[in-house]
Amino acid sequence: MKRCLLLFLLFILRLAHLSAQSNPPFNQPQYARWADSVMKKLTPDERIAQLFMVAAYSDTLHHEKNNEQVTKLITEQKIGGLIFFKGGPVRQAVLTNTYQGLSKVPLLIGMDAEWGLAMRLDSVPKFPFQMTLGAMSNDSLVYQMGAEIARECKRLGVQEDFAPVIDINDNPENPVIGMRSFGENKMKVTDMGVAYMQGLQSEHVLACGKHFPGHGDTKTDSHLSLPVVDYPVSRLDTLELYPFMQLFSKGLSSTMVAHLYIPAFDSTKNRASTLSPKIVDTILRQKLGFNGLIYTDALNMQGVAKYYAPGIVDVNALLAGNDVLLFSEDVPKAIEEIKKAIKKKEITQEEIDARCHKILMAKAWAGLNHFKPIAIANLVKDLNSHEADLLSRKLAQNSITLVANNNKILPLMRLDTLRIASLVIGDSLPDGFQMRMNDYANVTHFNFPFSGSDSTIGVIYQKLKNYNLVIIGVNHTKLRPQDTFSISRQAIKMLDTVSKHYNVIFDFFSDPYILAYLPQVHKAKAIIMSYQDLPYTQDYSAQLIFGGIGAKGKLPVTASNYYLRNFGETTKPIRFEYTAPEEVGIDASKLKGIDSIANYGLQQKAYPGCVVLVAKDGKVIYEKAFGYQNYNDTNHVKTTDIYDLASVTKIAATTPAFMKLYYMNKMLLGITLPVLMPDAKKSNKKKMVIEDILAHQAGLQASLQFVKGTMSGKMLRNGIYNTDSTAQFPYTVAAHMFIRKDYKDTMMKMIMMSDVDKKPAYKYSDLGFIIIGNIVSGISGTPLDKYVADNFYKPMGLQTIGYHPLYRFPISRIMPTENDTVFRKQVLRGYVHDPTAAMLGGVAGHAGLFSDANDLAVLMQMYLNYGTYGGKRYLDSATVKLFTSCVYCSTGNRRGLGFDKPSIDGKDSPACDSASPDSYGHYGFTGTYTWVDPKYHLVYVFLSNRVAGGSDDNKLAKLNIRTNIMQVVYSSLK
Repeated sequence: MKRCLLLFLLFILRLAHLSAQSNPPFNQPQYARWADSVMKKLTPDERIAQLFMVAAYSDTLHHEKNNEQVTKLITEQKIGGLIFFKGGPVRQAVLTNTYQGLSKVPLLIGMDAEWGLAMRLDSVPKFPFQMTLGAMSNDSLVYQMGAEIARECKRLGVQEDFAPVIDINDNPENPVIGMRSFGENKMKVTDMGVAYMQGLQSEHVLACGKHFPGHGDTKTDSHLSLPVVDYPVSRLDTLELYPFMQLFSKGLSSTMVAHLYIPAFDSTKNRASTLSPKIVDTILRQKLGFNGLIYTDALNMQGVAKYYAPGIVDVNALLAGNDVLLFSEDVPKAIEEIKKAIKKKEITQEEIDARCHKILMAKAWAGLNHFKPIAIANLVKDLNSHEADLLSRKLAQNSITLVANNNKILPLMRLDTLRIASLVIGDSLPDGFQMRMNDYANVTHFNFPFSGSDSTIGVIYQKLKNYNLVIIGVNHTKLRPQDTFSISRQAIKMLDTVSKHYNVIFDFFSDPYILAYLPQVHKAKAIIMSYQDLPYTQDYSAQLIFGGIGAKGKLPVTASNYYLRNFGETTKPIRFEYTAPEEVGIDASKLKGIDSIANYGLQQKAYPGCVVLVAKDGKVIYEKAFGYQNYNDTNHVKTTDIYDLASVTKIAATTPAFMKLYYMNKMLLGITLPVLMPDAKKSNKKKMVIEDILAHQAGLQASLQFVKGTMSGKMLRNGIYNTDSTAQFPYTVAAHMFIRKDYKDTMMKMIMMSDVDKKPAYKYSDLGFIIIGNIVSGISGTPLDKYVADNFYKPMGLQTIGYHPLYRFPISRIMPTENDTVFRKQVLRGYVHDPTAAMLGGVAGHAGLFSDANDLAVLMQMYLNYGTYGGKRYLDSATVKLFTSCVYCSTGNRRGLGFDKPSIDGKDSPACDSASPDSYGHYGFTGTYTWVDPKYHLVYVFLSNRVAGGSDDNKLAKLNIRTNIMQVVYSSLK
């Protein structure tokens, strides 16, 4: 016993030596003066009442009864504060205004907002748990989060955030702290705790370090019973207390004392630390010198409530040295018991007054000396700011941890070699994790809820045999390790079944300790720890798998014997990231002009619907659909709808195919056409140079009237078309319309026989690209559609771009184009609009390609990357630079080789005024457009089916919709 006492005294002396408590920020003369003025107006009983903070609710379940109780406590007892629990922001704001209006002294409003207001409220931003944040190496983001939470608290009239949790969670079985801790390393916990505290207090919101003296190594929930922390003072001194001492030295404004039994500090039977003078007064107040506000943990928790009656527990907490009595179960009784204690001289009125004065100083620092009611208008909008959204994105990006990455499988590379399935366990419907995968590859999705049956396991297992990679997400687990995180027996069986027989990537949206309960994960090709099933952790987890973002996180705890703290591989981004404009320095509100212009085009009937996509710095920052698939239609446009690209085909199929052959030294630019196309030797095109054809200055006609030659008046000529596909009529022109097999040759002969300008100059020509398309097929020995699919689209993971979309997609996903009343006599949907391309069987060098906005943007990003995408090189940089440059600017031709460019004289430019001379792209007759600007690292895609109302009146061009939207993008950069 004497030895224990000696050790304790040595411990106290050491604490006194280490203690360097900085004054809390409210301990300043200006706040003391306001506190003095208020104190003069308070009776002794009212000064006692200032020490109470009671629970308030704004949810419908508790509201009516709780409102009556709180109102009575404010008006009759004159309590000092409220801690809000479950509810909604508007309801809470209305109640706060009401309660503040009733109170003699402004109430101190507190909340448990460890991961933001969403810990208690709906309709507000939800930031990650602290353990998720502990996976980051960047504690400046934690500071930013603290500051953002503080701004939201202030907007809602909250002055105290009971955060951060600075318990060191080094016990995997801890049922109450766990994910609420930054981790198991005291330095990491301390650094992030300091950052969080400083962020909160930078905005004059009181921070509260909890749960003193350390709740991280317990197996009991103090809400239910009294946990025991049975360690010697030497361990408690160097581990549990360390973060608290460091935050005290940095000016922490408040701390919360936990309900713990710590015999090394106080061996009194069943005495919680909250009620221990040795712990609160001797250690915390005197030896550590903490002079901020000291809160009890909630006094209704069974860690104290099962041993002491209401009122009695309050007195004991006050006698122990606490300043604020939190969640008192009976305030009137507690006040009476405190008054008895004063009479018994167990505590003096002066001690009560000192604590009351400290609370009032804190209220003044937090702005309650100039209290104003909360403005209800725009409250929810203000709380859900762009800044909060961007911060949530950054926190997710930096925390997701690649725990294992065998053979560097991630990010996934050769997408054309993978048949990918996703299986989410814990959800019955596809979630954001699965939906984001669709932007990168063709992924088939399966879902297995925790209640799934054996028969469902069998069905999914059989279907997975068609795939060579399965991405398994596990979500909606609980936080209690004692219940195996609530993963059902059937869910574990599903994991076993799949992981034993397939190549698997695991992604856990759960507590990292789950890895210790699932030994089958060790066989996985990769393991990702995403920690929580938040929208952005789901989104960015998928992006990490495909290389939209790099992996940065490290495990904040030892998750199992295999996966230790600080495990975490790093990777680099190789594909598009999908994010918010603010991430590239653009205010999202500046892009609202896009919406206005797009909607104006709808009103003017320039098109029935459209999709706009903008990417900057390799990040998609805007992607939105407008309108309907057709006029008088009820089907809203989706960003995944597929459009007829028309002449954009020239730079999305024919030109890249030619560039690849050129890059492989199978094509030359300065040679004449007969070298690559022997049939041209006997034509008037024998001296045409390939480079001139690509630049539209070879003297070719713009087009030929191919359709007219196959019609007699308004009727189709016999023998050229057939209503069924046969060996003689194999090529599709439209629904129930097939063209004769040899008619392609006839058309090529017509092109070879067509006139050539005597003095060639710039003239836009479809014929040149029909010729180039044929050359690509001839040189490569592969049809154009297959060549570009095999060499570009498939390895890039592009799912929609290609010819003949009806072979691959339901018609409902393809935007209808014109009602052709002359030639094909039907509404064209899934069949190429361009009649010449249709007669060539739907595959041509000048038209015929279909795509959604995302796939086209990826292809254009490959150009912007000078030939690379997804970690693979498709073209060499010199080739891209050559073809996208203005080769003949000196002769007045603005064109690149295949690509369009801004006008040289500024007149009739295909781009907006702000586009740089280095930029390039192309228009499409059907209402499509794409543009790339290397100077600003921009990719812009506009897709519409403007010809749906007829192709004669091109309102889209007349109104400059596409270039006006482009100008909005450039203006946003300023």
